Amino acid sequence: MTRPFRQGHSDPTVQPVPASVVEQVDAADTTLSNPKWAVISIGSNLGNRLETLQGAVDALEDTPGVRVKAVSPVYETEPWGVAPGSQPSYFNAVVALKTTLPPASLLERAHAVEEAFHRVRDEHWGPRTLDVDIVAYADVTSDDPHLTLPHPRAHERAFVLAPWHDVDPQAQLPGRGAVADLLSVITREGVAHRGDLELRLPE
Repeated sequence: MTRPFRQGHSDPTVQPVPASVVEQVDAADTTLSNPKWAVISIGSNLGNRLETLQGAVDALEDTPGVRVKAVSPVYETEPWGVAPGSQPSYFNAVVALKTTLPPASLLERAHAVEEAFHRVRDEHWGPRTLDVDIVAYADVTSDDPHLTLPHPRAHERAFVLAPWHDVDPQAQLPGRGAVADLLSVITREGVAHRGDLELRLPE
């Protein structure tokens, strides 16, 4: 953060920064000294879908302890589990990031980002302003019902695997194998690459 230049050292408005604050800032600056890779899936089928996805990417980048490293191309996807034509199509993308947040904290942040875009959870398979899911976190595998890692259905979802493969062709889904291999045996029907749309990597 840049600070305004002040003449001299006697300016009474310049207060010394408490040591505790300095330590917190230093800690924040070095939080990525031992980061873990995580893969996040984002999707939206209500409102301005592209703008919402970009907002999600930016919100993730604004999270202390998180650095967005790659954003996939956008895919348009027919909704799962509902009658054809009963909901708008989804825009989906994948975000690869490095983080020092533990999985539970990253999940809390994902939910906070959803809520910031007025995500409502009233209806299973219902339309979503924004969906933010942790697909994988390093090589962690967990059966915790609160946060199952990797995502229990990621291996069968082209709208997750295709953009992830675009970002990292060598990617591995923990416990399932190479993303390229998983993608080769599932259908891409209803999942279309939108080359005319683009999400920006945060600066």
